[in-house]
Amino acid sequence: MSNNNENNTLPPKTCTIDRLVTMPDDVKKVLDGMKTATRRNGRYADVGEIMELEGKQFVVESVYSQSLGELTDEHARHEGYETVEQYKESILSYHPGMPWLPQMRVWVHEFSPVND
Repeated sequence: MSNNNENNTLPPKTCTIDRLVTMPDDVKKVLDGMKTATRRNGRYADVGEIMELEGKQFVVESVYSQSLGELTDEHARHEGYETVEQYKESILSYHPGMPWLPQMRVWVHEFSPVND
């Protein structure tokens, strides 16, 4: 199921795109070009769908499943962090008591700005 980008083979969305990036620090990172991906427990968007943040639009380019154990520092940089450890600390601070399990699967949503 990893790196699957075709909408017709993805399961139904579990939430809406307007909930994809909501934390103020994350919104700022997206607007500043420092965050080009976000990971969620569910699928929040389809490829081609538009996310709007503070009047700016971003298109979802890729949606796929990934285990937490597969994360690399490069993935963390797309999330706006330097290392996996920094990303992990941030996520666990948002979700106290949540375990970080390498086998746990999340949905990766990659996006880029829509050119005006």
